[in-house]
Amino acid sequence: MINEEGTMDYVDFRTFEAVANNGVLTVTFDFPPVNVQGLPMLADLNMLAQKLEADKTIKVVVFQSAHPEIFVCHADTNFLKDMSAKPVSREEVELLDLQVVLERISQLPQATIAKIEGFARGGGHEFALACDMRFAARGKAKFMQMEVGMGILPCGGGASRMARQVGLGRALEIVLAADDFDADQAEAYGTINRALDPEEIGPFVDALAQRIARWPCESINATKKAVLASVDLPIREALREEAYWLYQATSQTPALKRFKWADDNEAQFELENQRNWPDMLVNVQEVK
Repeated sequence: MINEEGTMDYVDFRTFEAVANNGVLTVTFDFPPVNVQGLPMLADLNMLAQKLEADKTIKVVVFQSAHPEIFVCHADTNFLKDMSAKPVSREEVELLDLQVVLERISQLPQATIAKIEGFARGGGHEFALACDMRFAARGKAKFMQMEVGMGILPCGGGASRMARQVGLGRALEIVLAADDFDADQAEAYGTINRALDPEEIGPFVDALAQRIARWPCESINATKKAVLASVDLPIREALREEAYWLYQATSQTPALKRFKWADDNEAQFELENQRNWPDMLVNVQEVK
């Protein structure tokens, strides 16, 4: 798992290639013919998550596809065709493998970005929803949850995560319509962060990933934990969660040294710093 240089190896995956560069891991799905989301892909994603959970050198993970038309296809029908036709009681029900793996992806300590330049339907869309951020290419990206039309329901977090993302009414519209919607519609719905022209999406995602990768891994993880907790908690409990993760970050990062540097140099009182916060944040990374 750890190579001779002391860094993590991201090799031996069957359904995608993973390449690390300056704190960013780019994962490119490439599983002919259509990047179907089957057991091999879930096994690879589970192995990937295990590696990432132990790797503080990776700050950002970008998921993309080598297929010119497909991001990640829907889940393999083999998952469901052999299911029992009998209902299961609430006491007996267990999470599905797809749910477990996508939840593990959603809880990674790294920031995760889905760069979608093709079809992301069913489980492929649910995978994207499990990522922290989603960007889609106009004229190329298409989204759908088709499960209701097949006689089931989204079962990889599509119902649960989408409602948290866009609200109850919009989530039901998307799921019950079981129809395609494009990048601009997705941006209007709120299922993606932005729709971008095809020539813009690559440079935009690269720049965003590289910027996030400059920050301490501990503060990235702490921020994710606090934001994710805020979805389900009353405001006072959410604020307590923020405070808890603040202390986790300050105990593990150079934050206090940076605040002292800012105070000693009266950096916060300089007008140029107020005008140029984005650049100053990059420069302050040198204070360790």
